[in-house]
Amino acid sequence: MDERVEMQYLVQDDNLRDAHHSRFIEKSPKWKPNPYLGIILATVSSFFFSICSVIVKWMVNVHPIELAAYRFVGVLLPAIPIAVWRKEHLFPKGKRLMLILRSFLGTTTLMLSFYAFRHMPLADASVIVFSVPVFVAVFAFVFLKEPCDAFSVLTICLTLTGVLLITRPISIFGTSIPSLGSEDNITTDLWGGVSAFTATLFGANAYILLRVLKGLHFSVIMINFGTFALIETFCISWFLGVLCLPQCGPERLLILALGIFSFGGQFLLTISLQLEQAGPVSIARSADIVFAFIWQILFFKEVPNIYSILGAFFVISSVILIGFRKWVLTLPDNSAIKKTLQMFSK
Repeated sequence: MDERVEMQYLVQDDNLRDAHHSRFIEKSPKWKPNPYLGIILATVSSFFFSICSVIVKWMVNVHPIELAAYRFVGVLLPAIPIAVWRKEHLFPKGKRLMLILRSFLGTTTLMLSFYAFRHMPLADASVIVFSVPVFVAVFAFVFLKEPCDAFSVLTICLTLTGVLLITRPISIFGTSIPSLGSEDNITTDLWGGVSAFTATLFGANAYILLRVLKGLHFSVIMINFGTFALIETFCISWFLGVLCLPQCGPERLLILALGIFSFGGQFLLTISLQLEQAGPVSIARSADIVFAFIWQILFFKEVPNIYSILGAFFVISSVILIGFRKWVLTLPDNSAIKKTLQMFSK
């Protein structure tokens, strides 16, 4: 969605995760990490990212695209010293086109997500954007020729059902049930829903490219992403006439907080994926949606209706099922748990 699951696809290869973990343990033989530390860090990461969503929705005087530009500064700056320290080639031959395309898709995804956060109920936007992992299966089947079995079809149907319940298009639900934005600002809210779903599709394709680029160090991808994103967002902000410095006082503090929480969430998510497998981490990341519902009620006094709650339930269920299946598939073949849950390993 945005970078909320960015690092999950950069280090989701379990062999890579195990190698990192083994070297870490070898260097520190006397220290054994808490078995739940990865899950805890992933949950705290969700909390940080949900705060970023609140800031985007709160700062009504700053255009969402300009906020995205400030967000990308938080992506770029921390990655530079890491790449320099590792002496990485910042624009490697043979990968340049993929890096540019991935940067374009990732940038557009985050801009559309920020627009959705501003013009939709926070929880509804978060649910739709968070459904990215489900649609990755579709594009992986199309572009990478990965298998798309009955389980994948089930999770896709659950997700689409959830999205339909949240947006409630008139063509399907009729006029007796209010659709998204039908009460006050139909044009703005409707486009917010379109932006959220489009961001999901763009984001799914961005993660497919991350799989193609997984041989590159994450700092190289982040530097290319951040540089391209800053150029794109500043150009669009200038074209739309919304490029300006935020007001002194609370607005600048909120932008600073946006950068800090973005970097903190990214860092904790990276560490969690080095300590834990991608499946359990993706389940823990579902807390993002729970936080979004809490902030929506607490800060914006927007009580979700039954359709939004049901839609969130369907989407969260599909994400949890995907994460649970990933965990089962990583278990040894002789594992009793894997044998018991063999329906998830087929």
